Amino acid sequence: MVNHDTKAYLVGAGVGSLAAAVYLIRDGHFPGKNIHIFEEMNITGGSCDGTGSAEKGYVLRGGRMLNDEAYECTWELLKFIPSITDPQISVRDEIIAFDKKVQTHAKARLVDENGKIVDVSSMGFSNKDRMDLMKLTISPEDALKTYTIEQCFSPSFFKTNFWYMWATTFAFQPWHSAIEFKRYLNRFMHEFPRIHTLAGVTRTPYNQYDSIILPIIKWLGGQDVHFEMNCKVTDLDFKPSQEEKTIERIHYLDAGKQKEITVHNTDLVFVTNGSMTEGYSLGSMTSAPRLGSKGASFTLWENIVRKQPDLGTPSVFSDHIDKSLWESFTVTCKDPIFFDLMENFSGNSYGTGALVTFKDSNWFMSIVLAYQPHFINQPENIKVFWGYSLFPNNIGNYIPKKMSECTGEEILIELCSHLRFHKHIPFILKNSNCIPCMMPFITSQFMPRVRTDRPEVIPKGSTNLVFLGQFAEIPDDVVFTVEYSVRSAQMAVYSLLKLNKEVTPINQHQYDVRILFDTFITSFR
Repeated sequence: MVNHDTKAYLVGAGVGSLAAAVYLIRDGHFPGKNIHIFEEMNITGGSCDGTGSAEKGYVLRGGRMLNDEAYECTWELLKFIPSITDPQISVRDEIIAFDKKVQTHAKARLVDENGKIVDVSSMGFSNKDRMDLMKLTISPEDALKTYTIEQCFSPSFFKTNFWYMWATTFAFQPWHSAIEFKRYLNRFMHEFPRIHTLAGVTRTPYNQYDSIILPIIKWLGGQDVHFEMNCKVTDLDFKPSQEEKTIERIHYLDAGKQKEITVHNTDLVFVTNGSMTEGYSLGSMTSAPRLGSKGASFTLWENIVRKQPDLGTPSVFSDHIDKSLWESFTVTCKDPIFFDLMENFSGNSYGTGALVTFKDSNWFMSIVLAYQPHFINQPENIKVFWGYSLFPNNIGNYIPKKMSECTGEEILIELCSHLRFHKHIPFILKNSNCIPCMMPFITSQFMPRVRTDRPEVIPKGSTNLVFLGQFAEIPDDVVFTVEYSVRSAQMAVYSLLKLNKEVTPINQHQYDVRILFDTFITSFR
């Protein structure tokens, strides 16, 4: 039984902390009023965001792929959370119903330099590519060390249809970790036969903040969980010990005032170390976003490591902005013309959420038109779509500037030019609000690393400290997913509370004979 005087302190209000709070209450019978979540911003959800209005423009910093077969912990959690639009059903049931109603089947997955849809029925592999892929999927992680993806393949691999589609579905770069790429190949092996249509993507009725985060927040609020907003945790003090790691004090800033909390023997501390959206910056139709730098989350991790050097290597992830940044953009349309033009161009029905990648774009640009409305508060006459580019520091094909230096208007011109919507550009610009977003650390979790560069979810010798989120180490699972954060929360709560419950197992698709056969056949398409 949990001592009703025990308190839980969670640093960061991202998916990991929110899930951990649910597990504490649901499975650990923890009093909600004893849970305190500290968030330096004035909004919850961490990197799983979605905000704005029709008047000022909507913003999604990132796009997230959900998957029925590979999100075991997420679905188990959401079966328990009531829908915010219909409390009689769970969020999971709501998503299943929506996904049956609106199915993704991309008909224009890749577009070439001539604005023509590419035939992606073939993956484009050579025999060497096939052998290299097979070799990577069976290589032990310790043998891969800090190898990059480009060290495992020939240059021609990065010109295949497969690479263009896989890289833009999951945001991989050639210089990213071969270990992380291998994990994705194994974790999503069942997606090989349908990667060209994205039929395996599970969509939510609205953006994932409105469809997933808000229902969790509402449920936690009903349990009297405390959200300490605009509070930045700056440091943690450890009790002196050679063998154990025990937090005894939390330092934080509340409205600029330095405060501290004494952590008692039975209290628990959950830390989200690092953030993929730290240092982000928004632009506008008339201004470009700026390049930000490290903030509270990475700094806290650095402070922790100074006291406990075996809790990871933050610099591996945070000191390579040139290799971890990319830029997204959200477009709010007052007229449906862009959606109409895209429907005619792609053959996809209105807003089925199919990703379109311009494979010869110097910026390596992709866009996705989700089902409308994409925000709960979105008026019927407003349409919203999202896009991103993996090479924002390259000069555009049509705009002679780096994307990182471009305004929202210039980004829209570049996009419309790739689509050959030239004559419609003035009208689209007049009736659209494109808000660019620069994210310096967005793929920092993909940087080449060894296992010890990320702390274990439950560090060796810890009595009351656990780590959550994308920069904690979970064997076999894949970062840059909602699932990774939720799984870390389940592991943390079950361990700290010593619950007699099994963490939801990972589906091992790479050992399924049928999936292996389908993948083999697909590689020869």
